[in-house]
Amino acid sequence: QLQLVESGGGLVQAGDSLRLSCAASGGRGTFSSSAMGWFRQAPGKEREFVAAINFRGSSAHYADSVKGRFTISRDNAKNTLYLQMNSLKSEDTAIYYCAAGAVRELIHYSDSAEYSDWGQGTQVTVSS
Repeated sequence: QLQLVESGGGLVQAGDSLRLSCAASGGRGTFSSSAMGWFRQAPGKEREFVAAINFRGSSAHYADSVKGRFTISRDNAKNTLYLQMNSLKSEDTAIYYCAAGAVRELIHYSDSAEYSDWGQGTQVTVSS
């Protein structure tokens, strides 16, 4: 089981950028063997998929709402997952969660049920 800790959230203005990090620990070698994802949950809304990446970092997938603005990446040597968010909009305001899948590649990467470990989340607030 992986322990995941997100950081990098904050209050920014529309059009600004932020980079979220997710540090993984525990489960020796598990991070580098796990597909990873970012999800978010806005007030009064259900948790939604943002982006996913395979174990090697060679394949990534994005929600349509963030495609072209967000980039997911990972550094397996540092056991860290990233989400670079550019051109932020007010509708990006949410708590952002990182999650680890139990396999190297996820077919249903947008389904939160495919992920076994979750972080506690980091708040991102975008003012317009």
